[in-house]
Amino acid sequence: MSSRLGRYVKSAMPGAKLREQMQDRIQRLEKLERQIVAPRVPPRCPPDWKIGAPDYVGVGTAKAGTTWWNRAISAHPQVQSRRKELHFFQHHWNDEFTELQIAQYHQYFPRPEGKISGEWTPRYMLDPWTPQRLHKAAPDARVLVLLRDPIARLRSGLRYLAFRYSGQMHPRLVDEAIAFGQYGDQLERLTRHFPRAQILVLQLERCIADPEGELARTFEFIGVDRSFVPDDLHDPVNEGQGRELSIPSDLIECARELYVADARSLSDWPEIDLAFWPGVTPAR
Repeated sequence: MSSRLGRYVKSAMPGAKLREQMQDRIQRLEKLERQIVAPRVPPRCPPDWKIGAPDYVGVGTAKAGTTWWNRAISAHPQVQSRRKELHFFQHHWNDEFTELQIAQYHQYFPRPEGKISGEWTPRYMLDPWTPQRLHKAAPDARVLVLLRDPIARLRSGLRYLAFRYSGQMHPRLVDEAIAFGQYGDQLERLTRHFPRAQILVLQLERCIADPEGELARTFEFIGVDRSFVPDDLHDPVNEGQGRELSIPSDLIECARELYVADARSLSDWPEIDLAFWPGVTPAR
């Protein structure tokens, strides 16, 4: 790709600066295409610590405040984990999921006596194969889900993708960005493998309105002291990368129709208050 496209750029683009900018963009795209994302190396486990299944796992969703909420959880003195976006089940999608893979996953969660450990990978809820494998690896884990108004989530997701890929987004990334906000099927898939009592669904809008109260609910759910409040709870995290993105109105309306239909299935989740998402609330 680079030789043909590079020759075209050289001949068609006037000016050395424009050619240099285009060549740099091509090189970055090719690097992304070639890159093989490998799992992280598990942290060292001190002799007096233990290794095992995570006590909690955040599974969704991207661009919904998960970095903020994970930071708040990780600050708790009873929580050992500092890990965000392990992507274990994404890396191992093409492996038979055996006891070996389960043992490998457990290696990422060393903790001393009296502390809990976990992780948060926002796409676990999206990938159809992950909930079943997660249940095999951590059947007793408390599952955390943080959702956001799907239209606002879509705008934020597309803005991030445009920033990351310098505007050269493949349409499949747009498809995936829309799919992230279709929560009904993703939640239903979770409940096939985890009982509802093991799943806590939060809304970003409610967390912003009452961060102390929602964090106390989260701490109680994962089994630690609910009274702890991090000093930086009100500090913003990842408020948006890149410039504001102009999104075609018909794309937004197409997504809105999908989200309105999806919202009808969320009536099974009384903890989700659709009043926070007026743009996708089904007509009565």
